[in-house]
This record gives sequence, C-alpha cells and structure tokens, in this order.
Amino acid sequence: MSPTKDIEDINDIKKMVNLFYGKVRKDNFIGPIFHEKIQNHWPEHLTKLYSFWQGLLLGERTYTGFPFPPHAQLPINKEHFDRWLSLFTETVDHLFVGPVADEAKDRAYKISDVFQKKLKYIRENPKK
Repeated sequence: MSPTKDIEDINDIKKMVNLFYGKVRKDNFIGPIFHEKIQNHWPEHLTKLYSFWQGLLLGERTYTGFPFPPHAQLPINKEHFDRWLSLFTETVDHLFVGPVADEAKDRAYKISDVFQKKLKYIRENPKK
C-alpha cells in the first residue's frame, strides 16, 4: 500500500527514524559500523536523531550539537553513504509522500555530500 500522508509532527519523525535505524542495524554493510560506534547507546542516539530531523523538517529547534565530528573518525566512504541513502530513501518512500518527505530525502543527500567532502578534506590534510 502506498503512503497517503506527509511528515507532519514529531511522531512521524520518530516513526521514520525508528524504522530507518532498524534497517541500518540489520544491514550487513553499514550495521557493524553503527554497532561498533554506538554499542548499547541506541536510545540516546535515537533521541538525538529525533531532535535533529525535527529541526530540519519541522523547524522546531530542539537539537543542539554538531553532527559531523562523531563521524570524522569512522571507517566510512562513498559506498557506505550510498547504502545509508538507499535505506533512508526506501524508508521515507515507504512511510510518507509529500513536500516534507521530499525535503527529508533532499536533506539526506545534502548531508551525505557535505560529510563526504569534509571527510575527504580531513583525510587528504591530516596535519590541519
């Protein structure tokens, strides 16, 4: 059955994040990286992600922090980001339809692009 509604509130954000990271945790390619980094701190991590996406998609500024630094030392590359984007897009498309859902996918691609560029710079300039 196709989705019939857009992302409207924090409950929709939680639904999206929970389903998405449920897929991530089971994924053979990127799941082990998340498990290694997050270990048994999933509840705290998910809470941060709810706030992050709530701010981006609903304009409700509840997130504080800097999302890039925790990713800077991870053994990730383009293929990992591609898988992350594939799972994210699949999740959003499964749950929602509309301009906010489209914005979520657009933001995910932009985040991926920025993170990859920053990682490339850090790896090519280790002394800076």
